[in-house]
Amino acid sequence: MPDVKNSRLLSGREYIGVDKIDGPLIFVRKTHPVGYRELIECVDKDGRVRLGIVLESSTTAVVAQVFEGTSGLTLPGTRVRFSGEPLTLSVSREMLGRVFNGLGRPIDGGPPQRSDVERDINGMAINPTARQYPRDFVQTGISVIDGMNTLIRGQKLPIFSGNGLPHNELAAQIARQAKIRGTTTEFAVVFAAMGVKHDVAQFFVRSFEESGVLDNVALFLSLADDPSIERLITPRTALTLAEHLAFTEDMHVLVIMTDMTNYCESLREISTIRGEIPSRKGYPGYLYSDLAELYERSGMIKDHAGSITLLPILTMPNDDISHPVPDLTGYITEGQIVFERDMDGRGIYPPVAGLPSLSRLMKDGIGEGMTREDHPHLASQLFAAYSYVKDVRNLASVIGEEELTPLDHNYLEFGQQFEQRFVSQRKDEERTIEQTLDLGWEVLRTLPVEELHRVTEEEIEKYYGA
Repeated sequence: MPDVKNSRLLSGREYIGVDKIDGPLIFVRKTHPVGYRELIECVDKDGRVRLGIVLESSTTAVVAQVFEGTSGLTLPGTRVRFSGEPLTLSVSREMLGRVFNGLGRPIDGGPPQRSDVERDINGMAINPTARQYPRDFVQTGISVIDGMNTLIRGQKLPIFSGNGLPHNELAAQIARQAKIRGTTTEFAVVFAAMGVKHDVAQFFVRSFEESGVLDNVALFLSLADDPSIERLITPRTALTLAEHLAFTEDMHVLVIMTDMTNYCESLREISTIRGEIPSRKGYPGYLYSDLAELYERSGMIKDHAGSITLLPILTMPNDDISHPVPDLTGYITEGQIVFERDMDGRGIYPPVAGLPSLSRLMKDGIGEGMTREDHPHLASQLFAAYSYVKDVRNLASVIGEEELTPLDHNYLEFGQQFEQRFVSQRKDEERTIEQTLDLGWEVLRTLPVEELHRVTEEEIEKYYGA
């Protein structure tokens, strides 16, 4: 049995020697009872300390993952200290305007954050009966989102993208422009990036600095050359700060997490090393519950003015929406915004596909008193008309455009106007919801009034002929 002595850095026990090292994992046998996700310190023969957490604990052995990796560790010369507590993060309002690594340590050259508030990065369970139903409209300034896939305060609305598509640009634009109208509550953004390249990380920092919103943004960056294990901690540290800002400081917090596919890849890597039985495409069977553990930390709580709105971004491997990561994410969240590669190839930004995208909470946050009275019917009409455009384009690809009816040509013109004027906008362009809705009516004027079946006569009279 390994020797035991009191730890100098942590208040738990220390064991000298480990039984096995496999990738980022260490195995220690015959320990005292150790808790799941307990914080450990792993000390090598040179005295260098590396943090880790317990992944599995039994009566015979403990498996822990080391964040900085196990390079240079030896079986007899490695010491492991068990803290008896989970990994915590010091949180404060002063963390806004700062840049941190995935473990919550500053990497912007500033001093370490100082706070008397320590929070468990795994979060606290929210009583479902204490949750408040999301209803407040969040204006992103992006027409295709505000007009047709409306983001509601407290919602979980993922963005399904693909490699090479401009999801990073859209994420930065939303972070710069998002606001809740009609409220005096402060707004903040917590940004978590997992497995991103250095140039992508610099893009986010520069984008927020140049637009002047960095003071209201906290960035957690786990870069591509950082240990992949760190990616499993990054969203948890970001959400821990978000929970403090929302439910202690009473702020509206928008959490953007990119790229969740990198997070899931790290989860699969660890699961494989541990020898767990794989599920679909090699991912662990608990992928759904692990993602739900993160996503369900967003929302609104009764008697609290603050809220957490979540925008997870994931790249679909091979643009496959049925892949386990987007598939399971869609089950947990309240809708999705789907990118279309063909639209991106035609120079449309943001390349949001009109038909697969939806916001399940949209109906409860739009309309009179929230956005405008014509918003629900206008969005329905745009969806219906664009759906018919897809049918006409498919027909034209078979019989040729010259064989189409005059009405079909009207719909083709509507489709072009809808994509080029309503969906497409500049990366620095911010539109109010009134501008978005007026633009929707403008593109509808390419269709005969007889084709507008989803809007009322009063709305046609007020907006169609304006």
